[in-house]
Amino acid sequence: MEVRARSKYVSISPQKLRLVCDQVRGMPADKALVVLQFMPQKGARFVHKTLSSAIANAVNNFDLTREDLVLKTIYADGGPMLKRYKAGARGRYKPRLRRTSHLTVILSDNKGEE
Repeated sequence: MEVRARSKYVSISPQKLRLVCDQVRGMPADKALVVLQFMPQKGARFVHKTLSSAIANAVNNFDLTREDLVLKTIYADGGPMLKRYKAGARGRYKPRLRRTSHLTVILSDNKGEE
C-alpha cells in the first residue's frame, strides 16, 4: 500500500530541495527522519515535516506499522514564482524571483513488495 503526503508552496527553490530529497530516497522512514534531523540544510526541515505527516497518515488512517514503512518516492516540483524587484545602479531595477516548491512524499510498506 502507498501513502502520500504533499507540502505545497514551500518557500525554497526546487533545486535546493532536490539535493535533500536525493539523500533520503529509498531509506526506511524512521532512518530518514533521523538523517534529516541532523542535516544543516534549510530544506531538511521541510522534508522532515512532510515525511512526519506521511508517517502519521499511514499509521492513523491505514493502520500500517511504522517500522515497515519505506520512502519509496520523493520529489520536488516547482511552484509559482513571486516576482520582486530591487533597485539597481543608475536608476534601474533588478528583478528577483522568489521561487517556491511543491514537495511530494510517497511511503510504501514492505509487505506489498513480498
